[in-house]
Amino acid sequence: MPGGVIHAAEIVFLLLLLFVVALGTLAQKLRIPYPIVLVVGGLLLSFIPGIPKITLDPDIVFLVILPPLLFYAAWVTSWREFSYHLVSILFLAFGLVAFTVAGVTLAVHWFLPGFDWRMGIVLGAVVAPTDAIAATSIARRIGLPKGIVDILEGESLVNDASALLALEFGIAILVGGETPTIAAGLLRLLYLTATGIAVGLAIGGIVHWIEHHVDDGPIEIALSILTPYVAYLAAESMHASGVLAVVASGLYLSRKSSHFFSPSVRLQAWSVWEALTFVINGLVFVLLGLQLPYVLHAIRDYSLERLLVYGAVFSLFLILLRLIWIFPSAYVANLIRTRVLRQKERLPPLRQIFVVGWTGMRGVISLAAAIALPRALANDAPFTQRNLIIFLAFSVILVTLVLQGLSLPPLIRALGLARATEPDPEESQARRAILQAALTHLQEAREKDGAEFAEVYEDIAHHYRQRLASLTEVGEDPEARISPGLYRRSIELSREILQVKRRAAVQLRNQGRINDELLRRIERELDLDETRLSL
Repeated sequence: MPGGVIHAAEIVFLLLLLFVVALGTLAQKLRIPYPIVLVVGGLLLSFIPGIPKITLDPDIVFLVILPPLLFYAAWVTSWREFSYHLVSILFLAFGLVAFTVAGVTLAVHWFLPGFDWRMGIVLGAVVAPTDAIAATSIARRIGLPKGIVDILEGESLVNDASALLALEFGIAILVGGETPTIAAGLLRLLYLTATGIAVGLAIGGIVHWIEHHVDDGPIEIALSILTPYVAYLAAESMHASGVLAVVASGLYLSRKSSHFFSPSVRLQAWSVWEALTFVINGLVFVLLGLQLPYVLHAIRDYSLERLLVYGAVFSLFLILLRLIWIFPSAYVANLIRTRVLRQKERLPPLRQIFVVGWTGMRGVISLAAAIALPRALANDAPFTQRNLIIFLAFSVILVTLVLQGLSLPPLIRALGLARATEPDPEESQARRAILQAALTHLQEAREKDGAEFAEVYEDIAHHYRQRLASLTEVGEDPEARISPGLYRRSIELSREILQVKRRAAVQLRNQGRINDELLRRIERELDLDETRLSL
């Protein structure tokens, strides 16, 4: 019965969601990036008897899961840092992908039986892209220097497009018997990139125009969720890069959102998107771990020992390829940035370059691409190496995500790269400039209004002067500075007052003197005030 199928699917989805919540909580307790815990948890769950068999559908990954995750990753990426590090990002997103595909193509037949150069191109393209979410969540949580995080985020946003293009060529050679020329490849890359970006910017421009005519939280949030799917499908329908279309629209709308989002809508949108991306990511990483039985069941021609050797050797080979590429490419990228672009950027220390090379986690894109491979070759012969490619992709994901992810915190501590928790001088300067602008406006408005509202202006200005004094740097004006302890006590007292207000409001509701709707409105105001104090 259809109802029975839907009911079973609902039970499975709820169980998966429960696993995500439980494993996410465990990750917080263990202080380990949640993608690692979720993948390992899913892997352990796959050994429990009676666990439903859930296979990843590549269409669901590429058409349902990928667009919103890429859009959110692009939204939280700073365009200033992305454009500043663009040369370094392109050397990884395009240069490293090409180097990986070439390296796998040349070496794969030495240790994988039955693989020729055509299958090497396909395998290299499958495992070339890094995972946007794994890179972002792990890099940020372990305290990598900001410059490294910016480059890794930018790489993982863009390299899906170059890897999928290489995969397209590999499948054309393997299945269609075609041999594309270098010129054809470059033209296809140019079309894929330019059209994808143009479509993304066009969709972003349309959404930007709509947002200026709408001021309703649920509608705007629904539109923001719809945007990445429209951008992806529109670009794919034109045989361009849906990945780059989503990234372009996300970067564009993120930069413009300060103009069209009202404060309340912005708060709602952040909450919805943070919850949505956590749930989708959680389900994806748990499903990755649950794929082990499916992957092993499909391979019957190899013993488990041999498969483990293949997986370990191939994963270490990929890590080595990245490390080989990263050092000369960092030097050339720095040369271009300093000599051509005139950026005042020093060559990063070798330890920083090594960490960038070590941080190459793979994710669901690689496994989905492997599962989507055709089952027959150009002569209609069965593609017998397909199952081994799926297993190798799964092995690379586990090794890079778990082994490299877990080894990164002690590695960056050993190399002395742990980011200090000192205040950001750029943030301090920005806050002072903003407060000074507010005080200047108050002074101008006070002169226009005259003495009638002097008390109001003085009360507001006192708060801003106190905040500005707490941010005054040593040596600028000692008399203008106030004790950090004094300002801290002011914040603590303000929080205490908010708690008193909150308890009083709840008590009024419990006494029946106000309704729940009014209580929620008051609580929202108090929550916003408390959030401001926390910042």
